[in-house]
Parts: sequence; C-alpha cells; structure tokens
Amino acid sequence: MDKKKKIKQVAALKYSPDKNEAPEIIALGKGEVAEKIIEKAKENNVHIYEDEELATTLNTFNIGDEIPPELYEVVAGIFAFIKSLDEKYGEGK
Repeated sequence: MDKKKKIKQVAALKYSPDKNEAPEIIALGKGEVAEKIIEKAKENNVHIYEDEELATTLNTFNIGDEIPPELYEVVAGIFAFIKSLDEKYGEGK
C-alpha cells in the first residue's frame, strides 16, 4: 500500500503584546511556499517548532488574523518553549 506524501504546511506567528491581544498569523504556506518560508526562517535564525496538526489548523485562517481563543493554550506553550531556548542560549529575543 503506497502512502501519499503529505503536503508540508507552515504558519508563522508573531506576538506583540503592545499591539495585539493574541498572536497574529504573519505567514502561511503549503508545499513549495512552505519550504520557502522555512528556508527564510532558518536564514534569519527564527525558531521553528513542528506541529503538523497546528499548522493545518492555522492554514484555515488568513494572514493578519489573530489566533482564536481555542489555540491560546497550545500557542502559549510553544512561545514559552521558544523563550526558554532563547534564555538558555543567551539570545533573549
């Protein structure tokens, strides 16, 4: 039985507490566009967190949308993880 390769999906989020109530979707992509977003993120030392289900869910929204309240907890956990990486490796961004 052949397994179809899943199309890669990505979503980029930004959170500016002084501007937004919740994290904002700043980029979305599937397939080749997703690969280019990942490449740009790596070039700019942006942390990448892989969560296929979350990426699929976020791709149902639009760039510029704030994430819905149902996703606050999972996204907050990801941001906390990234913050701990920054603190551990001295980036403090």
